Amino acid sequence: MHKPIKTRWQLARWHKVFYVPAFASLMALASCGQAANNNKAAENNQPVAAVVSETQGIQADSLVRQMARTVMTIWKDPSQSGQHAYKKWSYDEGVVLKGFENIWELTGDPLYFNYIQHSMDDFVDKNGVIREYDSLSYKLDDINNGKVLLTLARVTGKKQYWKAATSLRNQLNSQPRTFDGGFWHKKIYPNQMWLDGLYMAAPFYAEYAMVSQEDTAFNDIGRQFVLMERHGRDENTGLLYHGWDAAKVQKWADKKTGLSENFWGRAMGWYGMALVDALDYFPENQPYRDSLIQILNRYAAAVVKVQDKSSHVWWQVLDKAASPGNYQEASASCMFVYTLAKGVRKGYLPASYEKAAIDGFEGVVKQFIGKDSAGNTILNGTCEVAGLGGKPYRDGTYAYYIGEKTKVNDGKGVGAFLLAGTEIQMAAELHYGRKDGQSTKVLLDNFYNNETKTNLAGVTQSMHYTWNDRENSGFSLWGDVIGFLGGTPATLKAAPSTDNLSGAGVYIIVDPDTERETKVPNYVDESAIKNVKDWVNKGGILVLLANDTLNAEFTHFNQLAESFGIHFDGNSLNRVQGHQYEQGAIDIPQDDSIFRGIKQVYIKELSSITLKEPAKALLKTKDGHVAAAISHLGKGMVLAIGDPWIYNEYVDGRKLPLIFENYKAMTALSKWLLKNSKL
Repeated sequence: MHKPIKTRWQLARWHKVFYVPAFASLMALASCGQAANNNKAAENNQPVAAVVSETQGIQADSLVRQMARTVMTIWKDPSQSGQHAYKKWSYDEGVVLKGFENIWELTGDPLYFNYIQHSMDDFVDKNGVIREYDSLSYKLDDINNGKVLLTLARVTGKKQYWKAATSLRNQLNSQPRTFDGGFWHKKIYPNQMWLDGLYMAAPFYAEYAMVSQEDTAFNDIGRQFVLMERHGRDENTGLLYHGWDAAKVQKWADKKTGLSENFWGRAMGWYGMALVDALDYFPENQPYRDSLIQILNRYAAAVVKVQDKSSHVWWQVLDKAASPGNYQEASASCMFVYTLAKGVRKGYLPASYEKAAIDGFEGVVKQFIGKDSAGNTILNGTCEVAGLGGKPYRDGTYAYYIGEKTKVNDGKGVGAFLLAGTEIQMAAELHYGRKDGQSTKVLLDNFYNNETKTNLAGVTQSMHYTWNDRENSGFSLWGDVIGFLGGTPATLKAAPSTDNLSGAGVYIIVDPDTERETKVPNYVDESAIKNVKDWVNKGGILVLLANDTLNAEFTHFNQLAESFGIHFDGNSLNRVQGHQYEQGAIDIPQDDSIFRGIKQVYIKELSSITLKEPAKALLKTKDGHVAAAISHLGKGMVLAIGDPWIYNEYVDGRKLPLIFENYKAMTALSKWLLKNSKL
């Protein structure tokens, strides 16, 4: 494991000049306006109602799956073809695979995860060495695929993916920097920051920092965005120039500002996607987080102004729509759709930007989506490549950018289309988790269930039924689905009180610890029971997920459950031998109000439930034992199930036969919870 950055003043080996004054001014910039804009930022940070229709979401889903099939036709699964899908370690592949990750998380279909894993296995050996990767070239482009490696490491727990990701993280330790701390785009491009580099490195850097708890790294990540906007933003248009030469010596650079000459569409697209993706991992109280949200809001305002009023897509050179030779470009258009839609979904942008996103997606479909002679869905109109300097020399003029040719099914465009399409799918269902423009908070207990383990980074973290646990034992996919539906997953690390339950619409307690699992377990007491009952009575939905007799504490847990007419029997039913999965089957009644349309789910080794009024049976085992129940109190409800059953292992598609519809059931349950909460 690499050594965490110990000081925010760390220098690249190419530079000997400290940038303390510059960074101090950046910290001031990061905090400037926070007090004055605090109310506005808080308002913008509140998730807002969705406007994308169900029909538009279905269309996006269909097109995304079609495009994914095209991807697997062009870049065949290396484990099946026996050939390299990509000859080199290429950032294009990472964009496509992040699109596949979104599809997998939206469907639970293992086809997409397997394709991701096999594609990376083609490059990463059992020792974590990456084929065709040269760390000493110091290319930020090479970092991009690290996002996929982190996904594989966190989902599978396999060390080779973490080792490979760590080699990329170590590159950033010695990546050369400008005088004020910005990463050079590449070693061969000295003193240059490009917008592209923010997407290639920042989201990976942020996720790695979160997993390894490098809290100071977020200052460095935030600084990269602030520097790029500070140096690259045009005050008149709000757009950012493609590149900045800190030394002001490049032929393409203005001798006074160091800036390149034009606003290239895809460069702006990279920067926007970098913002919304990196923010996923920033701690709520991190000083730079608010600055990044403010940058995103300025960015979005500028991007919407140059959206074509007729086609609703964007141009190769953004501010020169009427100039001869300019063309409408697919990858940038998809990137802007993704950035705007995700920005709204996550609450970083006002709802008003969602119209630009859906108009942009429909424009992309009309302008760029087609069919080839074999009937495959294709994406036209992606600029194949553009840059600054190099050999042959690229001078950054308008003539240069419009002279770069487009390509059919370029990976950068296809990947961005997958990302954009999946965000439009999510936008169509945000209404489940939104009430009066506010997101419903789904609170997951981490007080009664508080097991820990050491992760791949050597950090002790909570595990087993937590939102952040992406391995088999976690609830990360459930949390993702809640977020896709407009809800906000949150964690409660204390006993329930009137204050900490306030603002939550759903509260989940799962598998309370025994002394075998935690040295000093926390037990439900009378005060907690009173607070929870008062909260349910006001309209909250309490979810109680037990476990079998060996894996949960029942005495105190039942004191809470029994106050709603529910008693977990503490036994172990639906036991499964080996791969005889049918032994864990639960049939769903046709008239079920929560899981309507779902035929069968898998719940093994569960505790049966004994009921008293007002509780009613919801699901039963094949031999008639109650497996799930529902109860009411005042305006609220209690849902009890005898097992955690929708943790990653049984919803991500990698283990269960697809006859079991656990992923669909998890989605249906999430919709029901969000829709029926009165708080």
